[in-house]
Amino acid sequence: MIATADGWVEGAPVQWNRGRIKNLIASAVNGTWGNEPAEDGSDIRCIRAADFDRVRRRVKADRAPLRSVDASSLRQHLLHHGDLILEKSGGGEKQPVGMAVLYEGEEEAVCSNFCSRISPAPDVDSRFLSYVFATAYGQGLTQSAIKQTTGIQNLDAGAFFSSPWAYPELEEQRRIADFLDAETARIDSLTKARRAQVDLIGERLDSVRDELFGSGVTDGAPTPLMYVTDPYRPIVYGIVQAGPEEPEGIPYVKTGDLKNLHPDSLSRTSPEIHAQFRRASVHPGDIVMAMRASIGAVAVIPPELPEANLTQGTARIAAKPGVDRQWLLQALQTRQVREQCDLRAVGSTFRTLNIWDLRRITINVVSTDLQMSLTQRFSVLESQHTRIRTAAQSQLSLLAERRQALITAAVTGQFDVSTASGRNVTDGVTV
Repeated sequence: MIATADGWVEGAPVQWNRGRIKNLIASAVNGTWGNEPAEDGSDIRCIRAADFDRVRRRVKADRAPLRSVDASSLRQHLLHHGDLILEKSGGGEKQPVGMAVLYEGEEEAVCSNFCSRISPAPDVDSRFLSYVFATAYGQGLTQSAIKQTTGIQNLDAGAFFSSPWAYPELEEQRRIADFLDAETARIDSLTKARRAQVDLIGERLDSVRDELFGSGVTDGAPTPLMYVTDPYRPIVYGIVQAGPEEPEGIPYVKTGDLKNLHPDSLSRTSPEIHAQFRRASVHPGDIVMAMRASIGAVAVIPPELPEANLTQGTARIAAKPGVDRQWLLQALQTRQVREQCDLRAVGSTFRTLNIWDLRRITINVVSTDLQMSLTQRFSVLESQHTRIRTAAQSQLSLLAERRQALITAAVTGQFDVSTASGRNVTDGVTV
């Protein structure tokens, strides 16, 4: 990353204009959330940060909510083709506020009150400006202008717009934008192909799992889950009320923890509440299943977590003696079990799987020796798939880095786009 904006501005092509980001902007107007939809055909799309395509820096308007906006407000906030939408409030630790996307739609739309509509100056190409904002975001200029007093990040737009910048005349802006449009499209095509490869790898692994532990097991006996779990530690919900957070307390597992279960990231409750709900305590090797939200998602309690509890949105599943834990873990991730969970879940807005229904879900039980054999066979295949998936993910990360480096290099004048192919310009370029 370039250390400061001043550093690259001084080294920009001598014929470029020196100024600030605000010199590239004609106006910046905060958005509006409007009113509840009138449902009379007059409602329009309201673009939120959730509707950003954060890779291509474009708007995904088809999923934006419909809102009712009165005529006077619409005149002030209406988006025009070529406007940018800047996220001013929101963000998070891994996704800081301050990203901007280009609006290229033709239908009437506004942006939400957590965003700002940015209109390019008359002598500024809107696509070039979108790449300027992408470069500034990558350099950390937006992050340095964030004010955060609560859990929400707020962008100090005035401070950000005052950042020093250098930029060429309109004709060269368009050449840079044309170049980047073509080259980022090529990178995006490679990225799409790699992501499809990762998806296919995952689908293949799921198919193998179903074959070894699910519907493909023809000699297994369909058995309710309650009969393969420890009778002394039956399937149960976790803590009903976790109470206030206690940094030095007992950790507990929530539904959101199952995707990446790490002891250091868990919330903690008091030893008294833990003792009250000790019946739902978990031990290393126990399986935890989500009973709400991502119903059926599972994770294993790691050895680094000798003492913990669960929330009510999760359930403990402890294998009974004679049942291989890894076999049970894989069986619970088959399509056969997921379909049963989905069928038995109740509720419309917040679907929930009841404990009794979970206990009655059936899996195809085979002998202990066969359980271990199947698990070992799957472990070898899973390791192979993991290596391939890791390599593909590494390529995706590299493509993302190259994409950002290419944009930064072109927008800051590190090379002449009229003589570059884009294929090797990122070699040795600082991002």
